[in-house]
Amino acid sequence: MEKVYKKTLGVLPDTVSGFCPGCMHGTVHKLIGEVAEDMGKLDKLVRVEGVGCCGLGQFYVSCDETIAAHGRACAVATGIKRSSPDSLVYTYQGDGDLAAIGLAETMSAANRGENISVIFVNNGIYGMTGGQMAPTTLLGMNSTTTPGGRNAEEHGYPMHMCEILNQLTAPTYLVRTSVDTPQNVIKTRKAIKKAFQNQLDEKGFSMVEIVTSCPTNWGLSPLDSLDFLRDKMFAEYPLGVVRDK
Repeated sequence: MEKVYKKTLGVLPDTVSGFCPGCMHGTVHKLIGEVAEDMGKLDKLVRVEGVGCCGLGQFYVSCDETIAAHGRACAVATGIKRSSPDSLVYTYQGDGDLAAIGLAETMSAANRGENISVIFVNNGIYGMTGGQMAPTTLLGMNSTTTPGGRNAEEHGYPMHMCEILNQLTAPTYLVRTSVDTPQNVIKTRKAIKKAFQNQLDEKGFSMVEIVTSCPTNWGLSPLDSLDFLRDKMFAEYPLGVVRDK
């Protein structure tokens, strides 16, 4: 029988995922590995991880990787790319890491047009550290630090990172995708490939924001979390290309 699908060499073989049921990190890891393998760049791929659930990727990826201090992934990736320009460097960050403590690093790298690719996983909450409110938490959404729901007067409004970075001149590619359906998985795969190709073509800063679910900290079943993702998260964070120049 002809084999039509195989596990990518971009993730470690025979490794059982430690992510929660319904978590989409595993799908995103697979897509990154597949894209790099298809492009023949696994030996050049360098991953810079944020902390939290994103940092768990160290147990699954087969490329060179390092974990940055909280929020500093874009700064570390900048140093790696400038000192090793032949490397294909990407950051893998959550909403707390990229948009809270790492906001200045993210915006500065984007503003300089650093030739790196950023994979931003947005599930609207801090995942590993206890389910606290993140910059992307929706209004009215419960978290361990907003048990009564996020209130705009007290906590501010959700931050839209693609749109914020779109105010800068330098970024090349800003897109928001998801992996909740086979169709969106295909779109996300193409977006990651484009972000990587932009780097190979020396076009500068690219960011792929992937809106995902967090059933554990949302307090929902994996299936119910998909409904929340589509009904609530996508309404606040509409999918699509924000910039492609």
